[in-house]
Amino acid sequence: MNVIFILCDTLRRDHCGAYSGGKPLNQCWSAEAPPWSVPTPNMDRLARRGTVFDNCYCGSSPCMPARRDICTGRYEFLERGWGPLDEQDLDLPRQVSGPPNQSIQKTLADGYKVSYLITDHFHLWEQGSGNYHMGYTGFEFIRGAESDAWYTHPRDGFPLPERDRWNKQERHWRNVFHIRKSEADWFAAQVFQKASDWLDHNHDYEDFYLHLDCFDPHEPWDPPLELTQQFDPAAYEVEGWGASAPYQEWRGVLTEEQLKSYRARYAAKVVLVDRWLGMLLDTMDRLDLWKNTLVIFTTDHGTYNGDHGRTGKMQTHLYDAVSHIPLIIAHPELGHGERRQQLVQLVDVYPTILAATGRPIPENRHGINLLPVLADPAARTRDYAVSGVFGKSVTITDGEWVLHQSPVPENQPLYWYGYHLAKFLKYDLGPYVDGRRAASTPSWPAPTWLSDKRSDVNELVNLADRRPDKLRELQNALGETLRKLNAPSEQLDRLGLR
Repeated sequence: MNVIFILCDTLRRDHCGAYSGGKPLNQCWSAEAPPWSVPTPNMDRLARRGTVFDNCYCGSSPCMPARRDICTGRYEFLERGWGPLDEQDLDLPRQVSGPPNQSIQKTLADGYKVSYLITDHFHLWEQGSGNYHMGYTGFEFIRGAESDAWYTHPRDGFPLPERDRWNKQERHWRNVFHIRKSEADWFAAQVFQKASDWLDHNHDYEDFYLHLDCFDPHEPWDPPLELTQQFDPAAYEVEGWGASAPYQEWRGVLTEEQLKSYRARYAAKVVLVDRWLGMLLDTMDRLDLWKNTLVIFTTDHGTYNGDHGRTGKMQTHLYDAVSHIPLIIAHPELGHGERRQQLVQLVDVYPTILAATGRPIPENRHGINLLPVLADPAARTRDYAVSGVFGKSVTITDGEWVLHQSPVPENQPLYWYGYHLAKFLKYDLGPYVDGRRAASTPSWPAPTWLSDKRSDVNELVNLADRRPDKLRELQNALGETLRKLNAPSEQLDRLGLR
């Protein structure tokens, strides 16, 4: 069957109606959340056609490590951080479409399928990653988002928040000054419009694979005014506002009005994504594609919007607001309007897409084909989900309890596997020897943390001292899981799990 994979960056689960039920956010999981509801009628529409997974967790974080999990079906965070695909990765588009740089006629004659990437995600081209587009039959890159080095004029005189004058968002504001005339010019709108156009011209290919990587609702948070005013009437009239919330504890850094503004603009970005997702779903209706197309909708990770007193990502453990993510899969025949409780992760996208397009699944993958789970609510996946950022704490959950295991104080030994250097997120790396580099980085300034998600979904209470039995149980499970994954053995020493 065909596959349409939709990845929206930094999409919080509680901002999707399939998970919130349309309730105000502060009635979903955390009383720290704002008192508004976020309407997502098109995500809800997709959920009614598909299967909602209640226990999906990211694996490697943040943005590009998550994409390498998707593209390889293997967890990256135990071996290295942010980086490009390697030749030996057996990346997903090449498994679908075969060797690059050949004619479509030869691709099809050799039993491969047509694939296409549409994205406004600048990180796919940026230094330190840069090659995630190369395996597809074709691709389209929508220019201008975030720090895309596109326009250099005008030097002054374009709308620019003072907070962003000295950071990379300055490029974003200059870019959008040139291209925005209506809502259709926002980047998420362009992604879904281009996808609809591609389907109009290419839907007759058999078992095609269309991959959409939509940067929204990732910051910069600059949605249309009328969408923002649904959540905060002040909208852009807040003193000291900027495109991105700081990645830290917000009290003493932001005012209450600034926090409300960031939350409102984030919610409005979700509404914008949902609105233009609807255009793609309309196109599928018009072309009658639901009868032979698998649609997978998810994100790479969430973000803190006041949870644990924080905003942004990349600063502490991967608590629920970041690691617990939405996943909706709409199959032509299976699981319509149903929910699944199995533990699933982003590494599962790889074998699921290959199975759906009729391509073989390489060995030594960490992911699990989810098509049997759509057919059978009792199908088994995994006992534990693991998540993490390279060189930081590692998270394990069975869906009821969660452990964030901090490393030993020296955070050693640690090795970066592969010949590529760390060019985006900085690590102190030694010379390349025998396939790896010695690495050094400080871990999160947070203790090992244990929470009971059944009574504490947002993981606000640390039970590590009060439940040493459960702490040992999950630490043992983490050690055994890392062994089963053939993770580098030194990770057990670094995490104090020997």
